[in-house]
Amino acid sequence: MELGLVGLGKMGGNMRERIRRAGHTVIGYDRNPDLADVHSLQELVDKLQGPRVVWVMVPAGAPTQSTIDELAELLEPGDVVVDGGNSRWTDDEKHAKELAAKGIGFVDCGVSGGVWGLENGYALMYGGDAENVAKVQPIFDALKPEGDFGSVHAGKVGAGHFAKMVHNGIEYAMMQAYAEGWELLEKVDSVDNVREIFRSWQEGTVIRSWLLDLAVNALDEDEHLDELRGYAQDSGEGRWTVEAAIDNAVPLPAITASLFARFASRQEDSPQMKMIAALRNQFGGHAVEKKA
Repeated sequence: MELGLVGLGKMGGNMRERIRRAGHTVIGYDRNPDLADVHSLQELVDKLQGPRVVWVMVPAGAPTQSTIDELAELLEPGDVVVDGGNSRWTDDEKHAKELAAKGIGFVDCGVSGGVWGLENGYALMYGGDAENVAKVQPIFDALKPEGDFGSVHAGKVGAGHFAKMVHNGIEYAMMQAYAEGWELLEKVDSVDNVREIFRSWQEGTVIRSWLLDLAVNALDEDEHLDELRGYAQDSGEGRWTVEAAIDNAVPLPAITASLFARFASRQEDSPQMKMIAALRNQFGGHAVEKKA
């Protein structure tokens, strides 16, 4: 089938290649003309035969909104827009309603796989009406990993991105657990081969995972992570997960703590720790460290 793909960065560019390898035609547009097959959304739409499917793979928020607004004026009834970026699920409901007013279908799709997706396939979580999902199904089948698993019709519009959001929240907590265990192992004098301990866990243990494999890869490149600064950004989906938990009164202590740990990483001299040190000194006479 034919697909229009908007956004050809690290993810989008590899997705275009994987879909083409599966025998489908992909017409890609990107603001970078060196990556694009066409020079405008208008040209992309004109080159596709109806009913069209256009997959949007641009940053969440304003870039996605402006792209969908423009497509709404270019596409025709019966066409379908897929948002495969990391949009918030509440935005999906808004986009679906706006497009439905013009007879255009909408499917949201959470995509996981990163830079490994081209060769390994992408885990896909999508939401929308069955009729619209069916129009995109050959592309889902091309992108997913080989085998019976790796993709799911999660429910109504918004369900795909909600599922991806929860996936990323779990990922936050898993990464935090590996990071805390690594730091503790590095701290103890009796342990002198932390990298190989991590490597030994790759087989026969209940904590083996792809994330553990990636941790070993990182330690192979920089055994004690000396070249890195202790700073970690958050994509926004961890925050949305915690907010959704509050809205639904669902306790998420591990995921919430892992998000807050990332905030702590941005403080070279934590104000909170200053107060804790001062209080410990006041009530217990514990020593404090003064700035040079």
